Amino acid sequence: MRVFRLLAAACCLLTFSLATAQSTPDSPWTCPEGYAGQQLNVFNWSTYIAEDTIANFETLCGITVTYDVYDSDNALLNRLRQGNPGYDIVIPSDASVPLMISEDLLEPLDFSRIPNYANIADAYKNTLFDPDNVYTVPYLSGTFGVGYDREAVGAEVTSWEQFFSHNGPVAWLDDSRAMIPIGLLMAGHDPNSGDPQDIADAKAYLIANSANVAVIAADDGQELLARGEVDMAIEYNGDIFQINLDCECDQYGYSLPVEGSAFSSGFIGVPVGAQNQPLAEVFIDYLLDPQVAADIANYTTYPSPNQAAIDAGLIDPLLLENPAIYPDEATLARLFYIQTPPEAEELYLATWDEVKIAISE
Repeated sequence: MRVFRLLAAACCLLTFSLATAQSTPDSPWTCPEGYAGQQLNVFNWSTYIAEDTIANFETLCGITVTYDVYDSDNALLNRLRQGNPGYDIVIPSDASVPLMISEDLLEPLDFSRIPNYANIADAYKNTLFDPDNVYTVPYLSGTFGVGYDREAVGAEVTSWEQFFSHNGPVAWLDDSRAMIPIGLLMAGHDPNSGDPQDIADAKAYLIANSANVAVIAADDGQELLARGEVDMAIEYNGDIFQINLDCECDQYGYSLPVEGSAFSSGFIGVPVGAQNQPLAEVFIDYLLDPQVAADIANYTTYPSPNQAAIDAGLIDPLLLENPAIYPDEATLARLFYIQTPPEAEELYLATWDEVKIAISE
């Protein structure tokens, strides 16, 4: 099936003319004609878009968007595996894209409708799991580490050891692809190992160091911090910086532990079973417009792969200069991509369930 769809994608690239010209910082994005009155269904993370991104697209194209959210890659995968209820856009992380491609959950993209793909930095294109970006385009990037309340902790956090030994409530993230790699790392193994014994060691480490766990959170650790329910939370960098912006303070710190941490990217794709793939691809082009991409990056505080937006000075310089958001070489040296081996996915999920059961007893 995949061979046929790849050929079909190649055919589309050769035979379709550009629906709209590539936009630049000096030429605002305009919607191609012919989409007024249509419907787009988007499935995304809850904190992964600017406040006005959807409303502006609706106005520009004269369409209606239904916007649903999920709180983990597992939730996204489970929903699509049961059969796509009609979503046209999904934004999985790099940890899930290989699984989605191998399970035929994504459609090949027609880049004749996505000229703004040219705005993406080359470093983010042609990933190992999606060469030539047949199925996905880069959206936002980010890191994964420890968010903490400086007043409650009383010190700067620099290591996972501080987090696991903290004498106070902490939150873990309810995501096997996030937590098992941390356990593997702390047990002295490759954080992407698929070896059953390594994964058993990760399980043992997590259970043995769970005494301070107050909550296993569904991607809302930043809200738990803001409400004072936990002192620390395992979270994505953008979520932590967002609560500092909300409170207009610097009460909440964010650490990339010295032992190592994850660097992750979100990718935009069209799921199999989409009801309106042409409009979905127009929406992708809109998201890759320099100004739109910059507005999203500045609002979410996640780093943008949109080189045109960066070159045009549209990204907040305070964000660009922060190595926890846009990592410098020294920071990149201790980061790794989460790449769960597809053959180990079931073991990861089962192990994570066992960890949660052990903690709850």
